[in-house]
Amino acid sequence: MAETRGRGSRGEAAGAAVDGRSTRWDGHKERRRAAVLDAAVETIEDSGVDVSVQQIADRLSLPRPVVYRHFSGRADLDEQIRRRILELLLAEVMPTLRADGTVRDAVRGAIATYVGWVERHPRLHRFLESHAPHGDSSHALDGARDRIGGRLADLFALALTRSGIDPVRARPMAFGVIGLVDGVVTSWRADPGSTLTSEQIEGILTESVLSLFEGNAHSLGVPLTRHTPVADLLSQSKALRPM
Repeated sequence: MAETRGRGSRGEAAGAAVDGRSTRWDGHKERRRAAVLDAAVETIEDSGVDVSVQQIADRLSLPRPVVYRHFSGRADLDEQIRRRILELLLAEVMPTLRADGTVRDAVRGAIATYVGWVERHPRLHRFLESHAPHGDSSHALDGARDRIGGRLADLFALALTRSGIDPVRARPMAFGVIGLVDGVVTSWRADPGSTLTSEQIEGILTESVLSLFEGNAHSLGVPLTRHTPVADLLSQSKALRPM
């Protein structure tokens, strides 16, 4: 019995050692994968959207097959690069979607952040657009739009609910804004003959989004203008609006 227990103990110890090595190897693979994606982003910033796997490998001083080892193929690599780029974008945009200042302050701040990011990182933005899959949309792009649109929809829904209005209108309004901003910025960056500055684009988009807000608010009887403090709008009592 003692011998059996000894073998069992040694077996358990060996199993634990294997599990430990496996965990350490998993951590190594995740770090290597993250390093590949960061190198890809840096290479796109430096050299343009037509980044090759060899360029990424050279940047990391790795053999080309090692890069591919962490992805199922080029399509998967490109999708994960898009995901990494969008993480960088969302890290700047999401904190601006909050209830600070007036409606105009909030709109202008969020738009300026997005337009500023695109202007500072034109190649990353172009990669997102030019390398999106044909036909089916990129899961990474869809996820980013859902996060931003969902945050806006939550704010709109709260404002509508506090005014006694069915919040079902919030989501279409939010994603309409996302489509408008994305379409204008993408068209602007894709037009090599455009003489519009980023400040002008920010102004056009701000006025367009504010007009959309004010028009919808007026039609619903919501007391909203561009000068309304966002905090006041979100804290309005439902009792203020007759049912």
